Amino acid sequence: MSHPVLDAAGAIDVALKSVADVNPTFMSPDDKATALRELARIDARLSELRIRLLTDATDVAERAGAHDPAEWLAASAHTRLEDARADLALGTALDRRWTLLARALRDGDATLAQAQVIARALGALPREVGAEILSQAEEVLVAHAARFGPRQLARLGRRILTVVAPEIAEEAEARRLAALEAEAHHRTRLTMRRNGDGTTRFAGVIPDALATRWATYLEAFTNPRKAAAPGDRDGDPVDRLPYPRRLGQAWCRFLEAVEPGRLPLHGGDATTVIVTISLDALRSELGTAQLWGGGTVPGGDTPEVAITAAEARRLACTAHLVPAVLGGSSEVLDLGRSQRLFTAAQRKALLLRDRHCRAEGCDIPGTWCEAHHWLPWSAGGRTDLADGILLCHHHHQRVHDGRYRAERLPDGDVRFVRRT
Repeated sequence: MSHPVLDAAGAIDVALKSVADVNPTFMSPDDKATALRELARIDARLSELRIRLLTDATDVAERAGAHDPAEWLAASAHTRLEDARADLALGTALDRRWTLLARALRDGDATLAQAQVIARALGALPREVGAEILSQAEEVLVAHAARFGPRQLARLGRRILTVVAPEIAEEAEARRLAALEAEAHHRTRLTMRRNGDGTTRFAGVIPDALATRWATYLEAFTNPRKAAAPGDRDGDPVDRLPYPRRLGQAWCRFLEAVEPGRLPLHGGDATTVIVTISLDALRSELGTAQLWGGGTVPGGDTPEVAITAAEARRLACTAHLVPAVLGGSSEVLDLGRSQRLFTAAQRKALLLRDRHCRAEGCDIPGTWCEAHHWLPWSAGGRTDLADGILLCHHHHQRVHDGRYRAERLPDGDVRFVRRT
C-alpha cells in the first residue's frame, strides 16, 4: 500500500493529464476567473506540501551525500539552488515557529510569495520582542494576506510593531535601522574594471540613503519630459581599508558634495530629496525618518527609504534636502529650506577660522570637511559662524552617532567619548 502523499501526487498527475489538451479559449470569462483563482489556491497548497516534504528530507540528502535537502532537490529536479534553499529556509521557519502561517499556506489562504514575505518580516523583528507580540504580529499579517499582495505585505511587515506593540515600535525600529545603516557603511564598495574595448565596468554597493540621492540626481538627466542637455563609520583606519571600500566611500562623499542647483530641473524644481520625520522623532535619541527620491530604483517595495533620526540630522547639516517635520495626523509643522545650509561665503569664513577638522587630534584639511551645526538645526540651531564648525566626514558621522558623546573643549576642538 503506497503512502497517501504518493497517492495524492498520482491523482494530481492523472487530473492534469486529463486537461493537457483542453483549449481554454472557449471557457467563459467567469469560468476562467474561477479556474485561475482555484489554481492559485491549489498551487499554494502544493507548494506547502512540497516544502513540508523538503524540510523533512534530511535522510534523502544524507543517502545521496548532499549537504542538505535543497542541494539534493536542485540537482535531482533540475531547479535553481537559490530557490530550493529559500524553500528549505521557509519550511524550517514554518515547522518551528510560524504554525499559523503554515496553516494558511496549507489551506490555500496565502500564496508562497506571501508566506515568504510574512516569514521574512516576522524573522526580522527584534530579539527582545516577546512570544505574545510575535504571535499577534503573525496573526495580523496572515489575516491581511486575504487582502494584500506580497509587496503591500512587505510594507505592513516593516511597520507591524506599530500595530501590535506601539509602545516599543519606534525604539525597536530605530535600533534596527541603526544596525542596518552601520552595516551598509561597512559594506560600501565601488570597483572599476577596464573591459579592453574602450569601456569600463562599474560595480558597487552603497547605503540606501546615498543611492536615493544618486538616483534622484540621475533622474534629472533621464526624465523623459526634459529635452536632452549638453574614513569609515565603524572606526577602521582609512589606510587599512580595501581599495574598493575606500573608493565606495569616496563616491558617497562625492554624492553628498554635489551642488544640486547645477543639475537639470527635475519635476519642476532643482533636484530635491525630501526627508519626512515626526517632531518627537526629530528630538529623540532613537527615532526614524523617511527619505523620498530616486523613484526608479528597482528592487524596493516602496518609493521611500527608512533611515534613523540621527542620519536625518546628519544629512540636514550638509545635504540639499528638504526636511518635512510632521506633527499629529501627519500635518506639516515645518518645511525646511536650503537657507539653513551654510553659504559658500560662510564656508570660506569657517575654513579661514578652523583650517582643518576640529575633532581633537584630526588634521584633515578644511577643504575636505563638512560644515556642522554645533547646536543641531533640528533643535533650533542657527546657520551662523558662531554655531558652525568644520568636521571631516569620519567625525561628522561620529557626532551624529548615538554611541558617542561629543564634548566641546575650551580651545574649540571636539573630543569624542564612547558611551558605556
